[in-house]
Parts: sequence; structure tokens; C-alpha cells
Amino acid sequence: MNLNTLAWRNLWRHKRRTLITASSIAFGVLLAVTFTGAGDYFYTRMIDAGANMGMGHLTLAAPDYNRAPSTQKRIHAADTLQTMIVGLPEVKSAVTRIQGQAMFASARKSVAGMFIAIDPAQETANNNLFIQALSEGDMLTASSGKGIVMGEDLAHKLQLRLGKKVVYTTTDVNGDIVSAIARVSGLFRTGVAEVDGGMALLPMQSVQKVLGYEADEVSLIAVSLHDQRTSHALRDAMQNQPEFKHVEVLNWQQTQPDLAGMIAVDKSANWISQLLIALLIAAGILNTMLMSVLERIREFGVMMALGMSPRNLFCLVMLESFWLAMIGLLIGVVITIPWYWYMAETGIDLTSAYGDDFSFGGVLLDTVFKIRLFKESIIGILIGLFSLALLSGAYPAWRAGRIPPVESLKAL
Repeated sequence: MNLNTLAWRNLWRHKRRTLITASSIAFGVLLAVTFTGAGDYFYTRMIDAGANMGMGHLTLAAPDYNRAPSTQKRIHAADTLQTMIVGLPEVKSAVTRIQGQAMFASARKSVAGMFIAIDPAQETANNNLFIQALSEGDMLTASSGKGIVMGEDLAHKLQLRLGKKVVYTTTDVNGDIVSAIARVSGLFRTGVAEVDGGMALLPMQSVQKVLGYEADEVSLIAVSLHDQRTSHALRDAMQNQPEFKHVEVLNWQQTQPDLAGMIAVDKSANWISQLLIALLIAAGILNTMLMSVLERIREFGVMMALGMSPRNLFCLVMLESFWLAMIGLLIGVVITIPWYWYMAETGIDLTSAYGDDFSFGGVLLDTVFKIRLFKESIIGILIGLFSLALLSGAYPAWRAGRIPPVESLKAL
């Protein structure tokens, strides 16, 4: 009888203990999928939402614009750069925008805020969160020469409603103070107080005239990617190309450091939680294997007396750990698949607990708890738990191979 068959039979000498330990591994699979899947889903949703609020997953801007934004810093020949970027396979869309600070004034009040000038022809609900958040009126169109779309809270502060005029004041390319009149055509509500109370959208052509920009000059190009995880590699690749030497290419971690920091902290807490769970599972596996070894001291002594080497005895116990891990992972996959399918498709609605306007790091989040796993996360979970089970069995296997045959035969 070979070691593999012997190890398999040894596992089922204590069926209850084997099934309990395998179930703990399976439960670890379920928890790892839930924790990791929740992170993969929510981090992606937060990053995508933050990108759609203005800066994109990648941002092309004038050198030093991100550190000290100013309407005097601008990109030239933006149309040419935009055409090159859209042709890249990782890119979903690339839109030109002008961003700056302004003072918004009505007949009754003035409020400081920010504006984003957009080209309505380029904007869609997939790359502009404000289109999805439109709550009243209409979004800017190609004919919206003097239109403005602002947050509901900003309109409330200015005591404005649809159709009313507002004056916005900012600085042009020369640093001079300039003003223009716009008429409120729409209102949006994102659920983020800072955005709803201080943000407005303006038509690109009107703002270019007010600021003194040429037709192909903008503040930035916001690039949306099919997969936000490619932002770092694509940024480095673009920055090294001569076509982009006159602009600064930034990824979302650089343009949204607060969001990046919060995600990093949350990831660390997630990993610590999973590590503690893994240690508990490892302790259970170690306890099971060690008990199995100690119960069979006399048996191991007989086997060594009949010619089995300590190396083969070590391999025997490790094979038992291997099959225990395989059984646990198999049970884990079976019980996790329906749970994952339900959570990925339906999820758990937490609106009653958090309300409709739940934000994190200045980004509005979906209140339906869902999970999603990337391929590398699935591979990492399976390899991690499998390795954990094998490592937990290493010490009992070492103990089995170190048992003196003569002393073991004296054991009762």
C-alpha cells in the first residue's frame, strides 16, 4: 500500500474529527470570499465613482497643476492628445475639461465654489456622475451657451431655482478677474455635501471664451479605464512616451489622495481581520493533526520498526494534511458558490441602516452590500488556505518523524 492511499484511509479513521476540521477550512473559504469580495467590489465602485466626478482614473494636466491648480495652467493641443489616448486598448473614454474655482452670486447671496467646464458631446452617464445624479431640469447640451447645472445645496444657498440667472467670477489666463452670467438649467444631488453645496457644471465653449483659452486648450483630460487596476502601469507607460512629455500624467491615487488613503487603511483592517481568522483555522488544523500523531505513537513505532524511514513518516502525515486541505477546499467551494452568486447578483440592501446618501472619502457609495472577486483574488484565497493547511501539518509531521522507535513501542 502506497503512502497516498494510507494517508487517505488514516483521515477517515476519525470521520467526525476530519469533517469538523474540513468544515473549518470550508468556513474559512466562505469568509475569505466574503471579505475579499466586498473589498474588490466596494473599492472598485469608490474608485470609479471618484473618477466620474471629474478627474478620471488617469488625469493629463499641465506640469504642477495637481499640486497648485490654476486656470492659468493649461494643456495645449488637447484634441490631438485626446485622440491618441482614446486609441489605447485600456481606455474606455477620454474627455476634455476645464476646472477652476469661482464665486457664484445671485441677487441675494454669494457663495465660493468650484466649476467644471464640460463638452456635452463627450459626456455620458458612464464617465460623468453628475448626469446620473441629475435631479431636476436638464443637463447641458451643445446649445447650452449660457446654461449652468449646479448642486441642489448650492442653489439653495443662492436661493435660486431653474431658469434664474447666476453670475460666476473667476480668473482668466492672465490672472485677471472675469465674470459671466449663466442661467440655471439643471440641478443635481450626489449625496456628498461638499459636492452638492459647492460644485457647478458649465459649457466648455463659453468658459473658454471667458478665460481667454484657445479652442484646443483645457485644464485637463480625464481618462476612464475599463479596469482601474491598470492605472499605475498605463500612467508609467504614457509618461515615458515623447508625445506626453509636455504634460503630467497622474493616476487616481495622486489626484484623490484622501480616497486612496482611506482605501489603504480599510484594506489593512480587512487583511488583519482575515489574518486573525486564518490563525484560528490554522490552530484547528494543527490541533487535529497533532492529536492524530500523538494517538498513533505506538503505531508509528511499529511502522518504523518494520522499516519505514522517518522521511516517509513525515511524508505520510503531510499527505494527510494535503487531503484534509483538499476536502476542506472542496466543501468550501460547494457552499460558497451559491452564496457568492446571490451576493454578486442581489446583495443585501443596507439603505435602512445608512440611508440613500452614504459616502466614503467624499465619494457616494451604493448602499446595497455586494461582493465581486477578481481572478487573482480567487487564486490567492485558494492557494493561501491550501498553504495554510499544509504549514499547519508540518509540525505534527516533524514530530511523527522524530519519534524514537524503541520509546514509542513502550507507549500504551
